Amino acid sequence: MNKIWLITQREFLTRIRKRSFIIMSILGPLLIAGFFASMFYMAVSEDTNVKKIAVVDETSILLNKITNTKYLKFEYVPMAKLPMLKKTLNQTDYYGILHIMPMAAYSPGGVQFYSFHEPGLSVVQYIASSIEKEFRIQKLLKYNISNLQNILKSVDSSTKISVETIKLSESGGEKLTDKGVKMSVAYISSLLIYMFILMYGSQVMRGVIEEKSSRIVEVIISSVKPFQLMMGKVIGIALTALTQFTIWIVLSVLFTALVKSAFMPDLTPAQIGAQPQNLMQATHGVTTVIHQSPQINPELANAFDTLKKIDFYTMIGSFIFYFFAGYLLYASLFAAIGAAVDNETDTQQFAIPITLPLIIGIVVMINAFQNPDSSMAFWFSMIPFTSPIVMMARIAYGVPYYEVLISMSLLTITFIGAIWFAGKIYRTGILMYGNKISFKVIYRWLKYKN
Repeated sequence: MNKIWLITQREFLTRIRKRSFIIMSILGPLLIAGFFASMFYMAVSEDTNVKKIAVVDETSILLNKITNTKYLKFEYVPMAKLPMLKKTLNQTDYYGILHIMPMAAYSPGGVQFYSFHEPGLSVVQYIASSIEKEFRIQKLLKYNISNLQNILKSVDSSTKISVETIKLSESGGEKLTDKGVKMSVAYISSLLIYMFILMYGSQVMRGVIEEKSSRIVEVIISSVKPFQLMMGKVIGIALTALTQFTIWIVLSVLFTALVKSAFMPDLTPAQIGAQPQNLMQATHGVTTVIHQSPQINPELANAFDTLKKIDFYTMIGSFIFYFFAGYLLYASLFAAIGAAVDNETDTQQFAIPITLPLIIGIVVMINAFQNPDSSMAFWFSMIPFTSPIVMMARIAYGVPYYEVLISMSLLTITFIGAIWFAGKIYRTGILMYGNKISFKVIYRWLKYKN
C-alpha cells in the first residue's frame, strides 16, 4: 500500500506542477462559461443584415399587413413582375421573393419563398406567423364581430399561460418543480462527468504508453508490482482531476459573486439578512430578495425557488461518487489499453468499444431530460458503463433512493471487476514490445495464472 501511495504522490505532484495544469485551472471556468454563453448567443442572436423581400400577394388580403422589422423590409410588387423577378433576382437588391397564392389560407403549399440563399429559421417563422395572424383575423371577421382588433389585442395581452408542474408524493405532499432549471443542473452535472472521465481516462492511457515506449517502466517495476504501478497512476490522476475540479468550483463561485454584485447591486448583505450557514439558506436569501424586488423577472424568481428545492446534498454526494466510480471504471480500462499497445495510433481499435458507452450515455441523457422515469432512462441509469451520466441526469428530477443505491452498488462491483481485468492485462502487456495485439491475444493474457 505504501508503494501505491508513493506512485500516487509522484503522479499527482508531477501533473499539478505543470504550467498547462495551472493555466487550465485558472482559465477553465472562463472557457466553459464562454462556451455556454456563445452557444446561447448564437441560438438567440439575429442576423443583423437588412433583408429586402419582394411580396407578391395574389389574395389582396395581406397588403401592408406583414410589418417591417429592424432587419426585414417587405416591398409589395404586382403579380406581373413575378416571372421576371425570379429570373433576375440575383441582379436586384432583393433577398428573396415571397409569393402568396390564392389558396394560401387552406393549402400548405400556398406560400412560397424564392431565394438564392437558404433563409434562416427566424425569417421563415416571422413570415409564417404574420400571415397566419392576418388570415385568422379575416376568418373571424366573417362572424361580424365588432371592434375585433381591440378584442384581439386585449386577448393577446392578457392571455399569458405558464404551466406550473407540481410533483405529488406518496404521502400526499405537493412540490413545485421547474423542468428548465432542473434540466440545466442535470445537464451540467452529466456533462462534467463525461468530460472528466474522457479527458483524464485518456491521460492515464497516454501516460502508460509514454512510460512503456521510453522503457522507464522497466526500471519502475523492478521496485513495484505492475498492479501497484497501475493503481498508483490511476489514483494519482484522479486526485489531479479532483484538485482541478475543486479549483474550478471555487473560481466559479467567486466569478458568480462578482457578476451578481455588478449586475444585481440590490442584493446587499442588509437585504439578504444574516450570513447564510449553508447553500440552502444562501439560495433562500437570494430568492427572498428577488421576490421583493419589482425589477427582477418573476421567471428568474421561480428559477431560484426551484434551485432552493433541489436536494443539493444528494446531488453533490452522488456527483462525487459517480465521478470517482466512473473514472476508476474507465481509467482502469484505458490503462489496460495503454499497457497492451506500443503507440497511441494502435489504441483506436480498443478505445472505440470503451468510449462508445459514454457516447450512448450522452444520447440517453437527452431522452432522460424529456422523461426521467422512462424505461430507457431507468435501465441505462443502472448499467454501470452509462449510469454515471444517465443517473446524474435523473437525480435532479428526484429518483427513489433505492434506485440510486442499486445503481451505485452495480457500478462499484463493475469497477472492482474492471480493475481486476485491467490488472491482468497490465501485468503482461506492460513489458510486451513489438507484438501485434488483438482481442484474441488479450483474452490469452487474461487466462495466465499468477
